[in-house]
Amino acid sequence: MELIDGKKIAESIKKEIAIEVERIKNRDGKVPHLAAILVGEDPASQTYVNSKAKACHEVGFDSSTYRFPADVSEKELLETVEFINNDPEIDGLIVQLPLPKHIDPQKVIQQIRPEKDVDGFHPVNVGRMTIGLPAYISATPNGIMELIMRSGIQTTGKSCVILGRSNIVGKPMSILMARNAEPGNATVTVCHSKTKNLKEVTAQADILIVAIGQPEFVTADMVKEGAVVIDVGIHRVESSQTKSGFRLIGDVKFDEVSKKASHITPVPGGVGPMTIVSLLMNTLKSAKKEIYN
Repeated sequence: MELIDGKKIAESIKKEIAIEVERIKNRDGKVPHLAAILVGEDPASQTYVNSKAKACHEVGFDSSTYRFPADVSEKELLETVEFINNDPEIDGLIVQLPLPKHIDPQKVIQQIRPEKDVDGFHPVNVGRMTIGLPAYISATPNGIMELIMRSGIQTTGKSCVILGRSNIVGKPMSILMARNAEPGNATVTVCHSKTKNLKEVTAQADILIVAIGQPEFVTADMVKEGAVVIDVGIHRVESSQTKSGFRLIGDVKFDEVSKKASHITPVPGGVGPMTIVSLLMNTLKSAKKEIYN
């Protein structure tokens, strides 16, 4: 079994980005700039946004965070998005989800100009990705594709099963893994809560990508011997064995499944670090006008 070390790969990509940022700075006198909008006091969202700001600093980006109370009006939020859209100094914008219930997340996402939508959630970017045009690909799927490519995992002709059909992970992953490219060219099956004979389906997978959102859902009997297993889930559970009183686990029962897998991502330290790096990669592309001229 080979561990797919997302943390190590992410650090390598950060170094590559930092070199490119220095080159751009020396040439243009400007560095890429990522802005984030954060609404409310959700601890997980705050941690994630702070991590993004830290990652920006590490590679030499500028970063800005626009913070709002949970009762901010939808109108004010949309006006802020438009203000950032029109700021030529800002290359990328992310709006941290989830948003409070009184705000329509799709309305906010669609307010972001596609050329600044480095989260890859705007329908224009989703559509461009679907038909194979250059696009900003959402961070987690993009990170998974980088993990697969940089780990030397062959995907052409392989059977790929994706557990989960979310707009953020499952659906874009199915498109990326089936595209006529490398990584890609896999035969893809998407499973979900209504799938019959789920174990039989997942046990046929050469590559199993798990984004089901349930702690340790995938067990050894669901996995083919020698399969590649990508665990997207992350859950905080109580533990008497750690000082903090909790530990992080994924959607895959790692101790069991790792004995059968040829490659597997750990939790933490697998897919997670690649998500933030993907935002940096997209912001760099935006600064260089690689997607939209």
